Amino acid sequence: MNRSPYITDAPTVSMIMLKVLLALVPGIVAYTWVYGGGILVTLSLATITALASEAILLKIRQRPVRPYLTDLSAVVTAWLLALALPPLAPWWLVVVGTFFAIVIAKQLYGGLGYNPFNPAMVGYAVLLISFPILMTKWPAPLVLAQAKLGLMDQLQFIFANSLPAGVKIDAVTSATPLDHLKTQLMLNHEVGSITRAPIFGVFGAKGGEIVTGAYLLGGLYLLQQRIISWHLPTAFLAALAAMSLAFYTIDPAHFANPLFHLMSGASMLCAFFIITDPISGPTTPRGKLYFAAGAGVLTYLIRVYGGYPDGVAFAVLFMNMCVPLIDAYTQPRVFGHKKG
Repeated sequence: MNRSPYITDAPTVSMIMLKVLLALVPGIVAYTWVYGGGILVTLSLATITALASEAILLKIRQRPVRPYLTDLSAVVTAWLLALALPPLAPWWLVVVGTFFAIVIAKQLYGGLGYNPFNPAMVGYAVLLISFPILMTKWPAPLVLAQAKLGLMDQLQFIFANSLPAGVKIDAVTSATPLDHLKTQLMLNHEVGSITRAPIFGVFGAKGGEIVTGAYLLGGLYLLQQRIISWHLPTAFLAALAAMSLAFYTIDPAHFANPLFHLMSGASMLCAFFIITDPISGPTTPRGKLYFAAGAGVLTYLIRVYGGYPDGVAFAVLFMNMCVPLIDAYTQPRVFGHKKG
């Protein structure tokens, strides 16, 4: 006869992280196809820096190195940060951001399981505040770039900050749709005329829609594998869509429609890979809904009224600060105890 308790084999940390990395692969493939192979260099630099930084800090803290490196959590942080950076970012920018994410935002708090903030978003926010010009030099999609750079050309730009003879930086970079939209709206142009620019596709960025769709595909894989629950991505996307729908309904000439916000920037990457970080997020189902909805609302407000074109990083970090309060007020009632 079978007797309780019934305990199933829980997945290991390394298995969970491996599935997250696998879920990111479609997005990386799409990213490479749309923007070129520079993202592979950025991913490699971030991964090497993350593993080296974690190993050094573990040695300093007199902790075993191999178990922590093989859990792949540092690699996940590196990949998420790399995918949020411009793929033609100089090598030192990638190294600085990854080092800060691993050392300051993770290891100095005690390592995996103790960090109150999402390490990748901390690294991104530090770079955005410290080097705003470099963080806005996004490459134009290959179908729009006036001068197409091969992999060797991109390597030359990343490591030596130089382009082939006769090629100027403006020929290979362009404003992101979110940045272009905000800038043009400040000049009193209407959304309808702004989105006729070549950088816009059907719903969001030309080419970027493919990357966003690939992140969605990876996110659905994580849901199917039960690595993440439905609460966080659903609440984030619903809140972002609801905010954009409300403003769009009031004034469609000066506010973009919900599909644009869902398919632009880091919306899908945030919904399925960033706010789903189990360490820096809330633990209760209701708390997850509040946390993700708050992140969605803040993302929209920063995009529309803030000083940055995409508000994902700052929205997530602000909600990370609210996690202790959210958890305190969303704990389920303990049977046998009266509410105080």
